[in-house]
Amino acid sequence: MPLAVLAAVENADKKEEIEVYETNISFQGFSWGTSMDDVIKKMGKPLSREKNNDLDSLIWEGIIINGYTVYMQAYFSNKGLQGGTYYFLTYNMEQHMKCYSEMREELRNRFGPTHLFDGIINELRAYESSWNLPSGYVHLKVNTRLGEPVTLWYSSPELTKKIFG
Repeated sequence: MPLAVLAAVENADKKEEIEVYETNISFQGFSWGTSMDDVIKKMGKPLSREKNNDLDSLIWEGIIINGYTVYMQAYFSNKGLQGGTYYFLTYNMEQHMKCYSEMREELRNRFGPTHLFDGIINELRAYESSWNLPSGYVHLKVNTRLGEPVTLWYSSPELTKKIFG
């Protein structure tokens, strides 16, 4: 599946190419509202299960995203899948920055430019990019100062509204 599609548009006697981006956000190929049982059937038995407030979260290990190994956490309400987070297993600043840069580029190609975007400067600080679309919210972050992993968070419109108001 192409990350960005170029479309030809007739405009007065010339053809102009415009970029068309994905607008349908889902998590790990599952639509918002997918039942926990359906996710488990496809993903296999989770490593662990936790209950936080009114959300159940399931965690899997050894998932591959863009060539990186991640822990994957999926969040469920009584209405089904509401969001999820990938925690990338990178172990030093160089790996953190490489992973963040590659993921940011892929997400930009998929979802388009974003207002929250930090260029890469090789210094100890947090970097963030996010996409807020009608079908959900995507947030990519790494904090090199604290040595935190690259995290990629997806949330349904319902969960996004609950968190951000």
